[in-house]
Amino acid sequence: MSDTDEWPLAEILSKRESGSKKEFYVHYIDYNKRLDEWVTPDRMNLGKLQPPAKKEPKSQSGSAKGSRPSSPDREPNAQFRKQVSQNRKRKLGMLDRADEENSSDAPPPPKTGSLRPHGGSMSHDDVITRIKNVQMIELGRYRIKPWYFSPYPIELTSEPVIYLCEFCLKYVRSRKCLERHRTKCTIIHPPGNEIYRKGSLSVFEIDGRKNKMYAQNLCLVAKLFLDHKTLYYDTDPFLFYVMTEMDSHGFHTVGYFSKEKESTEDYNVACILVLPPFQRKGYGKLLIEFSYELSKFEGKCGHPEKPLSDLGLLSYRSYWTQTLLEVIIGLPRADDGSSPSVAINELCEVTSVRKEDVISTLHHLNAIHYYKGQYVLHVSKEVLEGHQRSMEKRKVRIDSKHLHWTPKDWAKRGKW
Repeated sequence: MSDTDEWPLAEILSKRESGSKKEFYVHYIDYNKRLDEWVTPDRMNLGKLQPPAKKEPKSQSGSAKGSRPSSPDREPNAQFRKQVSQNRKRKLGMLDRADEENSSDAPPPPKTGSLRPHGGSMSHDDVITRIKNVQMIELGRYRIKPWYFSPYPIELTSEPVIYLCEFCLKYVRSRKCLERHRTKCTIIHPPGNEIYRKGSLSVFEIDGRKNKMYAQNLCLVAKLFLDHKTLYYDTDPFLFYVMTEMDSHGFHTVGYFSKEKESTEDYNVACILVLPPFQRKGYGKLLIEFSYELSKFEGKCGHPEKPLSDLGLLSYRSYWTQTLLEVIIGLPRADDGSSPSVAINELCEVTSVRKEDVISTLHHLNAIHYYKGQYVLHVSKEVLEGHQRSMEKRKVRIDSKHLHWTPKDWAKRGKW
């Protein structure tokens, strides 16, 4: 593995030859796909080569007694890849119903569109989408190495760098083309309505129907850094909330989240992303906090669509923990000086966090205990000290006074 002394087990997904040079594209088993890479034979220990895992035969009443499963070295590679993929998903808790039913008719990934969870059996197209096809993108003053596959046009993916306009996200193949585009592209912020601004931080609401091209370009960029999402062409049913930093040159995108205009499940986030140059700066929690502020305006308890990415799950768990502890610590004592009391439903109403997420977070903190016939909350000293340290680092918060937004009832609008 690059930059380490480890020799982890890896699955070979593809190979290529350039003259006398041969390379293999490998996925490291039990590691995130963002670490997948092309390697040369000198980095492979072929002395420890393992055949595909042997598949257990299904017992059938009408099967012959002498029948036995085929030897593992004759098992199709696609089946092995499918089994490995499902095992990893099951381990991570991300196995979709389509995977469980071994569906084999999943459609190939279309060209562009909004990001949606997707499951399915491993096919030739699935193998292709597991291989990174973009070497580098240039967005504003940053050059970013992508983590995953994104269906950009094939004539661009053969280039060493794809150049993006940092305001409209149009993609071109050279810096010269980008310079010509910038002479024509006069916008300095995402299209749509600016619904929040405090200091240099702004959030724009973009309608996926009115600004289809921008929404599709945004999803193409997001797919470079999100694994468990598939691009569909239709962005009409979605709203996109793009967070930006403002300076003298314009409004620079740092991240975004999307949500359905109509959600029967009360989802307040369909997809969420902070671009790599802006990660570990608190923007993830800001986007999550903003999504729950919108839920408060709507009078609902929201929650994100599943599955969450590994980084997304960490961000949400951290946000739920800090938000609930902030409310619990601020509870006033009773008149007689006894410990304060609060119901789970009250925590949901104050935070707009769904009941299931509140309970799972409290269990994660080991804060729920059964004592003398009733459930009580007890937060340990270590948890409180950790909460205090994390809140000291979280200096930027969403101020609802600066949010100018009125929820729409999309069900009554007929057409979006």
